[in-house]
Amino acid sequence: MDPARAADPSVPPNPLTHLSLQDRSEMQLQSEADRRSLPGTWTRSSPEHTTILRGGVRRCLQQRCEQTVRILHAKVAQKSYGNEKRFFCPPPCVYLSGPGWRVKPGQDQAHQAGETGPTVCGYMGLDSASGSAAETQKLNFEQQPDSREFGCAKTLYISDADKRKHFRLVLRLVLRGGRELGTFHSRLIKVISKPSQKKQSLKNTDLCISSGSKVSLFNRLRSQTVSTRYLSVEDGAFVASARQWAAFTLHLADGHSAQGDFPPREGYVRYGSLVQLVCTVTGITLPPMIIRKVAKQCALLDVDEPISQLHKCAFQFPGSPPGGGGTYLCLATEKVVQFQASPCPKEANRALLNDSSCWTIIGTESVEFSFSTSLACTLEPVTPVPLISTLELSGGGDVATLELHGENFHAGLKVWFGDVEAETMYSPRSLVCVVPDVAAFCSDWRWLRAPITIPMSLVRADGLFYPSAFSFTYTPEYSARPGHPGVPEPATDADALLESIHQEFTRTNFHLFIQT
Repeated sequence: MDPARAADPSVPPNPLTHLSLQDRSEMQLQSEADRRSLPGTWTRSSPEHTTILRGGVRRCLQQRCEQTVRILHAKVAQKSYGNEKRFFCPPPCVYLSGPGWRVKPGQDQAHQAGETGPTVCGYMGLDSASGSAAETQKLNFEQQPDSREFGCAKTLYISDADKRKHFRLVLRLVLRGGRELGTFHSRLIKVISKPSQKKQSLKNTDLCISSGSKVSLFNRLRSQTVSTRYLSVEDGAFVASARQWAAFTLHLADGHSAQGDFPPREGYVRYGSLVQLVCTVTGITLPPMIIRKVAKQCALLDVDEPISQLHKCAFQFPGSPPGGGGTYLCLATEKVVQFQASPCPKEANRALLNDSSCWTIIGTESVEFSFSTSLACTLEPVTPVPLISTLELSGGGDVATLELHGENFHAGLKVWFGDVEAETMYSPRSLVCVVPDVAAFCSDWRWLRAPITIPMSLVRADGLFYPSAFSFTYTPEYSARPGHPGVPEPATDADALLESIHQEFTRTNFHLFIQT
């Protein structure tokens, strides 16, 4: 970094970056031609376009006007044979959240004055191989107490005529008035013929459930579809809901740890393990329980094989007196209660259960798409929505680059650090950007004492804004204004420390320790 450059009043007010463009021809790629820019070319929007976008990006960050689409579904689906229809269970569902959905009349051409109700409607089906109109279900969105919109596809299935081993769900959202908002895809779903009744082996882990993964639990009395209830959370309490299901993180628990404290225990969950269920939305937990295999309405107390998808299981509360059947997690209509099991008179290693304490377990997946249309002057769909998965920092000193890995990237995207656009290069597998100079965020950067965390986002060439869960933190090494009384002198090895750049990974933060 050049201190003279940051202090010189003649420097233009445009945000500083480590690199500058070679010629004007690259700038011209910001328009519609931006989408056709060649991989491996550094591009930045023109100063005029950047000035317009910068104010809008700043408003998006301050007002939090994003719109989020979240698709929640099971990892596996059971195939239907002949004329039967095995509807996906739990049914795929969609949540719409964020203030951007609450459009007032007159603010959107699709929302006509005097109209009430949802501003968007959805249609869900299977991807291309089975995308006929008969297999597409309309979603009726309902507003939840937490202001989210909820829709559920209860009658989707895959027939035996479809020979695929995997498929995706496709969600099409249309604004009122008919304008296409976009097409969103789920994660891959594995097709199975029926739940495996064989003893599972860790040599085939496709159907096993690992610690830390997301699961859903449902109960079906007398195998009747209409009686299905899902373990869920409402108003801070666990319930058995006939309408909505929740995803829970299944942790291998430690009997010596405090409730809610999960030491890092990896591996596949086996029957007989002490586990804990944590709601992925609210964070509410059930007490640690022992997961048991269920066969013929009995809990098998001596089975320790790996758990498999769509297995029947029961959850026993620890501390049961010897010789008793134990206490199990159970439902009573909509309430979640405890059931006192009886010891099996014929087999000592079994406990007799009732229907309401037998649960089916299945792994779940979710994918989340966030965007904001408040900047865009376009009628084009918002999809494909780019998804950032990991960041990789390279270089240091005067030039540091950050590589973004993920999905749905294209040449029309630019990386933004806060309200500062970074020079961006597109490659088929990633986006690479030049880390902006810290002077773009702090005029007195030479005496920076506290870290500066900058949110990261992507902006499409037409102004469509894509927020992300990632941020970038500039963390200064220790520095002080010269001659300040009471400030200790730097250590003798400070030069070596100042010249180093460290990387620290967290789930949503990426830290750059800068030299000051």
